[in-house]
Amino acid sequence: MVGEVDVSEDDDVRREFGAELVSARELHGDRAMTQTDLARIIKTSRSTISRIESGNGTIPREIPGLLDEVFATEGRFKALHEAIVAKGYPAHSRRRLALEPKAHAILEWSPTVVPGLLQTASYAYALLRDGLPRASESEVRHKVQQRMGRQELLRRPSPPDVSVVVCESVLRRRVGEPETMRGQLAALLDFADRPTTLLQVLPLDAGTHGLMDGSLSILTTPREGMTVYTEGIRSGSIVEDPNQVRQLARSYDVLTATALPPVESACLIRKLLEAQ
Repeated sequence: MVGEVDVSEDDDVRREFGAELVSARELHGDRAMTQTDLARIIKTSRSTISRIESGNGTIPREIPGLLDEVFATEGRFKALHEAIVAKGYPAHSRRRLALEPKAHAILEWSPTVVPGLLQTASYAYALLRDGLPRASESEVRHKVQQRMGRQELLRRPSPPDVSVVVCESVLRRRVGEPETMRGQLAALLDFADRPTTLLQVLPLDAGTHGLMDGSLSILTTPREGMTVYTEGIRSGSIVEDPNQVRQLARSYDVLTATALPPVESACLIRKLLEAQ
């Protein structure tokens, strides 16, 4: 997901978030709550509250939920924050991003790069910096923060079951400086060690398979069931037709059967890390 997007697309929602916060704060209780009061309650700085209300910069990912608790707004701030995050991505990615936090199971196949949910900030920065040559430094860092924010779902008390298959070439292709790859390989080993995750590597000599055209994500949510997202270099699509979903899910099953088992995959990653 490196597509060129105008970061200003999220300005309207960001201003709405700020206006909602000003309103909630000024109408709270018998007297208006000051920025200093709110900052003390949610354990942040007054300058952070001021910046959010003015619609400038990023919103720390933990703050929307805290605001909903303080003002009893039933998820309003979290919903606005999700909209801000979605606006920073290409249109074809937004549906997938809306489904991702709701998913109780996520299956990923990536033939080219480490999937966004598993990227370190340094790895994401290197990809985005090269992928968006005309973007300013602040825009690139903004997008890195957005990508890191997606990973919050993996830190939940009850995270989704996540299964990831990456091509061996992903592990061997250097992205950024050597320390960037060392950090990324180490992060993959940490991911593989979690009880709710599976990480497999498809070896280079595995031969042809049904998912060679691009990356694939299969998200299962309580309401929508199984939804497939496919992505190319500059485009992506949501697949909901039951027959196509069934066919792609079967191709993913075949891929996992062809890939190295999790223990052997971790051994390969560890070997590549030691060789860095």
